[in-house]
Amino acid sequence: MKKQALWLVILTLVLSTFIAGCSSKNTDSSSSKSKEITFWFMGDGDKQIKPIVDNFTKETGIKVKIQSIPWGSAHDKLLTAVASKSGPDVVQMGTTYMSEFVDAGILMDLTDDVKKNETIKPENFFSGSVNTTKFDDKFYAVPWYTETRALYYRTDLLNQVGYDHAPKTWDELYDASLKLSKRGEGKYGFNVDGGEPTFGFMFTRQNGAKLFDDKGNPQFNKKPFVDSLKYLEKFIKTGAAPDHDLKLDISVGFGGEGIVPMFISGPWMINAIKDNAPDIEGKWATAELPKGPDNNISNTGGSNLAIFNTSKNKDNSLKLIEFLAKPENQLAFFKSSSSLPTSQKAWEDTTFTSDPFISTFGKQLKSSEPMPLMKEWDQITQAYLKEWEQIYSAGKDVQKSMDDLNAQTKSILGK
Repeated sequence: MKKQALWLVILTLVLSTFIAGCSSKNTDSSSSKSKEITFWFMGDGDKQIKPIVDNFTKETGIKVKIQSIPWGSAHDKLLTAVASKSGPDVVQMGTTYMSEFVDAGILMDLTDDVKKNETIKPENFFSGSVNTTKFDDKFYAVPWYTETRALYYRTDLLNQVGYDHAPKTWDELYDASLKLSKRGEGKYGFNVDGGEPTFGFMFTRQNGAKLFDDKGNPQFNKKPFVDSLKYLEKFIKTGAAPDHDLKLDISVGFGGEGIVPMFISGPWMINAIKDNAPDIEGKWATAELPKGPDNNISNTGGSNLAIFNTSKNKDNSLKLIEFLAKPENQLAFFKSSSSLPTSQKAWEDTTFTSDPFISTFGKQLKSSEPMPLMKEWDQITQAYLKEWEQIYSAGKDVQKSMDDLNAQTKSILGK
């Protein structure tokens, strides 16, 4: 993988740090004698993670200095740390960040530790989450929390059109959506999310599409990929899905009359529906994604735990990661943050097995994989969204649009 672009950014940050006179060293991570380690946490550290870390300190005697960082500034903060060589010991690393920072040699190789440690061995976690930590057969992090996408649907409205179950296949999804859209003007069956960059790619993989070949060449204009987008386009053309973002609050779009009674999203929507659409209590459910011609694969996201290469406290840092990776501590973190555990053992707890809404996501995680782990991926998905908009709003031919996307992607990758 290429490092030039990232190192140019780092060089710029180094110069700006020098000019500002901010060349101080991080004494927490530079002192090999100190038992204190630094942990960069993305979120509200006091509320979400400190009680768990306090238990770690009581158990081990190792003090942990938690620094809370908003997700919006996390990427720049990490780059600045790389530039000034003043990073933390342990860092929460978003799965989409992994490729960039592994590529730049910033994260410690944990392969030997992961393979010999019973608590953090790959078999303990969902494979999709493990795949976000592995590059060139080496492990650079441990899965911590995860998220995936499942189907939300109105059971009462589906019953009205002859479905006593959630759509299980692409054919059923389209059939149910079309029937639901016939309820009257301004009513639809399903939301084809035109603003979510991974939505279309998820469906193409369900059709067996290979996004890149063995040499890294994009395959977006091949038949499996193109046919998948034609399938999604059909929802919009027939009125089974809206042709633009309705910008409706969940209480109106999904609650009430159910203007859009089926959509795909993550577990965070469970509480949003409960809080904002109490009128439909007992009238909605979650389900695994309908199966396409090849599979019902969903998208894996979330965060991992890694160690900065500049850390002088690897042993203690690894002990913290091991502690946080334990099923009981991932369960505690779920209760404080609503972040889903990557530990498969944690999902055996009644917290999940007794909740039909959330247990769906545990089942879906067994058929869920991350999007391609490459630093150019965000740029590629933005190019895709522009082409998809041309398809559903301007009537651009799907094959032509994907030919154009393929060419743009090759340019982005320098091929």
